[in-house]
Amino acid sequence: MQHGKYRFIVGFLALPLGLYALFVVWPFIQSIYYSFTDWTGLSPEFKMVGFDNYSRLLDDEIFWKSLQHSLLFALLLPVVTIGLALFFAFMINVGGRKRKNGPVVSGVRGSSFYKIVYFFPQVLSIAIVALLFAFAYNPDSGAINSVLRGIGLGDVQPLWLGDPDLALWAVMAVLVWSTVGFFVVLFSAGMASIPAEMYEAALLDGASRFTTFFRITLPLLWDTVQSGWVYMGILALGAESFAVVQIMTTGPGGPDYSTTVMVLYVYQKAFRDGQAAYATTIGVALLVVTLAFAAVVMRLGRRERLEY
Repeated sequence: MQHGKYRFIVGFLALPLGLYALFVVWPFIQSIYYSFTDWTGLSPEFKMVGFDNYSRLLDDEIFWKSLQHSLLFALLLPVVTIGLALFFAFMINVGGRKRKNGPVVSGVRGSSFYKIVYFFPQVLSIAIVALLFAFAYNPDSGAINSVLRGIGLGDVQPLWLGDPDLALWAVMAVLVWSTVGFFVVLFSAGMASIPAEMYEAALLDGASRFTTFFRITLPLLWDTVQSGWVYMGILALGAESFAVVQIMTTGPGGPDYSTTVMVLYVYQKAFRDGQAAYATTIGVALLVVTLAFAAVVMRLGRRERLEY
């Protein structure tokens, strides 16, 4: 009986694990292998060069800039995005005042409308979002500087994406705007599953909204917040940041490489400069950074599980 059970489990998992190994694990192994070669990405011929690519990486000033920008994305974007999403979700679901003949716990007025507004950016492709904001950031005809001129701040006309000191922050603002709605919906679903009696009891005891958030909502949503933190960090290190920087910034990569991130640098080295082996070396470094980020977040966020 036991033998049959294990045979069933192995047979059930064999196909998905095989596909995962073929399409996920094997490309990583290939990338690590190619990082020790001088492969151009075009020619089938290449030779082993040992750790030359890694030595070059340590002396590459642009790589260190891209690493710094990627780490900034991974650290700040989750904090801002998840913080805003938690605030918006709390106000939509629990933050309203008691209405006459209404429930004790409810969202602010118009909460259904706010859910649609917050989620709207998710309907748009990240490429469309990047294009829209590229036009909005235009220093001459963009909507942002036009609004500044319209309210009498004509002397304040930043270059935005053309300013090395502002470009990275402008890109980060776009990423926050485009992703916060997803987490609002995610956290709203989690808050809807928390029994209303818990909030009612806390409010009857004189607890403020601030107290109920940190004493009830956040502890019971902690697993969801932790997962969202990891997911947002991986987005910030990967495709989302690449698409926005590639489409919005000049170069691309911004003036003086001010918005170059690791995933963009991988793309440039592989497809623009024909240095596929060096690109895979940067990719290996990006893999290490991503795994380290996920491990740190999971370790720091570990806490006793709360149930209700």
